[in-house]
Amino acid sequence: MKFAIITHVPHVIEQNQYFAYAPYVDEMNIWAKNVFELVIVAPISSTEITAVDRAYTHPKINFIAINTFDILSLKGLFHSVIKIPKISLQIYKAMQYADHIHLRCPGNIGLLGCLVQIAFPSKFKTAKYAGNWDPKSNQPWTYKLQQWILSNTFLTRNMQVLVYGQWEGTTKNIKPFFTATYAEADKKLIKKRNLNQAIEFVFVGTLVAGKNPLYAIRLVEKLIQKGYNVILTLYGDGYERDIIEKYCSDNNLQNRITFKGNQTKETIQKAYQQSHFVILPSDSEGWPKVIAEGMFWGCVPIATKISCVPYMLDNGNRGVLLDMDLDSDVLQIESVLNNQRLYDEKQSSGLEWSRKYTTDIFESEIKKLLL
Repeated sequence: MKFAIITHVPHVIEQNQYFAYAPYVDEMNIWAKNVFELVIVAPISSTEITAVDRAYTHPKINFIAINTFDILSLKGLFHSVIKIPKISLQIYKAMQYADHIHLRCPGNIGLLGCLVQIAFPSKFKTAKYAGNWDPKSNQPWTYKLQQWILSNTFLTRNMQVLVYGQWEGTTKNIKPFFTATYAEADKKLIKKRNLNQAIEFVFVGTLVAGKNPLYAIRLVEKLIQKGYNVILTLYGDGYERDIIEKYCSDNNLQNRITFKGNQTKETIQKAYQQSHFVILPSDSEGWPKVIAEGMFWGCVPIATKISCVPYMLDNGNRGVLLDMDLDSDVLQIESVLNNQRLYDEKQSSGLEWSRKYTTDIFESEIKKLLL
């Protein structure tokens, strides 16, 4: 099978290997186990490989480099008009060549893929919508357009669309799905974590406004002010790092809040294994892997009520759902900090739920999609 991936994810080429964001590549390597040839239609990045990048492991890769574009500004729109015809033709040729078409959405390249795939109604297709599928959520119009095209069974034929969560009113080609990081073999006994010692919070994600790392810091700061022995470690990098590091310096938080930058999967795993809570006060998510990963290693999650997160946290029974109101959210966290039994129940429930979603199960479900 010739399997074509249409994606906006930037790739780095080094020593005839193709690198990209590790969680995405790890997933695509699972898909690739079942195909003879991997056709990747994606942008090339000139940046250096980092700790959060990984290489594809497939022996036969046909890489088609495309330009990126944006339509958020007048200048960007002008350049896009020039770029889009060539990119669309490249996508068309890749789809024509492939036996199976796989779209990665949402994104500008995914949008073009949604449009071009209409010309191939008889080909087998899948789309992974990695964002928030909630029809009632506030999304960019380009995302809404992708959702509409993918849901339209007249325009989009012979395709299974994988989304996070179950939503009322979806069409028959929309399939609730999940993602996974760890295998059955990774399961290890989790030791009890006492709340009568230093309580560790961990934040894993890009340090950008949409992930709200400063809100995570302010929650911990408020707990410190109330006399709790809490610390926070942040893993990840981004344009807000200087701003939030200055905030920590200005408010004398350096001894309680630490920035580790981008780290390997193994380092992040160790952080989960020693932390009491994983926190992600994000504005938008699909299936936040850091929440599922943290629960897999015994962290109690603290996250916003977006996308399928309320389902993941069983409406708060497996963690804490944030209202994004500092005082009320701190009170919610305090109710857990002051009750070891409640903490243990949430941890145990999250552990049991998250360990159902292993890469072994994920791989078996992928095989079904490709048969």
